[in-house]
Amino acid sequence: MSTFIADIKIPDSKLAVEAAELLREHGDDLLWNHSNRVFLFAAMKGNLNQIKYDPELLYISSLFHDIGLTPKFRSDDKRFEVDGANAVRDFLSSRGVSEEFIRLAWDAVALHSTIGIVEYKEAEVALMNFGVGFDVVGKNFDLISAEARELVVKHFPRDNFKHGILHAFLDGFKHKPETTFGTINADVCEMLLPGFKRPNFCHSVLHSPWNE
Repeated sequence: MSTFIADIKIPDSKLAVEAAELLREHGDDLLWNHSNRVFLFAAMKGNLNQIKYDPELLYISSLFHDIGLTPKFRSDDKRFEVDGANAVRDFLSSRGVSEEFIRLAWDAVALHSTIGIVEYKEAEVALMNFGVGFDVVGKNFDLISAEARELVVKHFPRDNFKHGILHAFLDGFKHKPETTFGTINADVCEMLLPGFKRPNFCHSVLHSPWNE
């Protein structure tokens, strides 16, 4: 049977189920619940604004958006968002999905935290960014009703999410803090990683190898 939460259908195609199983295998309850909430809030935004989007693409992208934090998919030298994007590309490529579907999924995952740019991308890419911002920092919180929010949280609990997600971020990139330069992830390192000193762009400009 199909599952509906707050009038949003959870995609249940073979591809969607396999993506969900992959996150279940390599993620934890925090990432599972967060990723599903991201999809649901993103889909609600799409429906409220009558935006045409592909639910399967949005769902799979949402499931993969933080998978780069997990031991299975984290690299030694790339932003965790890129690790997740590469993971979704490999997953979809191995299943014969169209290049356009793969491109959009890669962008949605890779750009999900790139504030000020991603919201102007294609529907699924921009909507997933909305879902992430809504769930993590409560951006545009009143856009979705309290009743709908409560239904989503009932099915996918937050369970100390505010502190849990910050430590999940840190665990995902504390071995490569240099990849957070110029991103919001540097805030996590600055707050939670002992001895971390945030790189400064102005310092980089003034101390470049150029004479002038």
